[in-house]
Amino acid sequence: MPVHIKASPGEIAENTIAVGDPGRVDLLSGILEDARVVNTHRGLKTVTGFYKGKRVTIATHGIGAPSASIVFEELYQLGARRIVRVGTTGGIRRDTRIGDVVVATGAMYVQNGCGLGQYIPGLCGASSPDPVLTTRIMEALSKNGLNFKKGPVFSSDAFYAEDPSFAEKMSHYGVVAVEMEAAALFTLGWMRGFDTSCVLVVSDVLHGEEAMKKYLTTEELAEVFLKIGKTIMDVFHDYY
Repeated sequence: MPVHIKASPGEIAENTIAVGDPGRVDLLSGILEDARVVNTHRGLKTVTGFYKGKRVTIATHGIGAPSASIVFEELYQLGARRIVRVGTTGGIRRDTRIGDVVVATGAMYVQNGCGLGQYIPGLCGASSPDPVLTTRIMEALSKNGLNFKKGPVFSSDAFYAEDPSFAEKMSHYGVVAVEMEAAALFTLGWMRGFDTSCVLVVSDVLHGEEAMKKYLTTEELAEVFLKIGKTIMDVFHDYY
């Protein structure tokens, strides 16, 4: 029984967007019609409304995999069957620039990290998104003129442990960017049986002269977040 999201099963849509920043819930819920707040408990603001006649929920998952995992689990318990994370990320690969869009095709994480060691002791999770949902999102982004990079991200448990040397090492492993929740989302999706995807905006970079010098907020990235949100909602409308 959900204890953190104080909503009834009928108040959470099958199609859900999850974000770290509650300010991003406010931003994206502006796209919806008849939007209604269904939870504010513990600061996990959750809004459900309609997009082109179909119900969509936008939920706050907080910062880091343990917090986010609680939200993903409870959203699923309350009726979510597709959860797309829309968040910020730090650019690792040298071709990443602030403002770039990244679609995560998988997520690396430290062994036993992201709280997943308690779910699957001694094993690494199947930390990849649903391929059909993710392909549809990538196709819709392209159709809407939103350029994006695709590739694996690294889901970190320690925001301030990252530095340019970390970025160089991860880039060598093929990682595009670093964030904190995708691995947990993807693994829980396969375990529980809901579809997942993750679209990110580069808010800062860990390479070159700009490394760790600028960090853009939801407000500063509002235009691109709105385009991403509308694109994901179009996918929900067209296919689900």
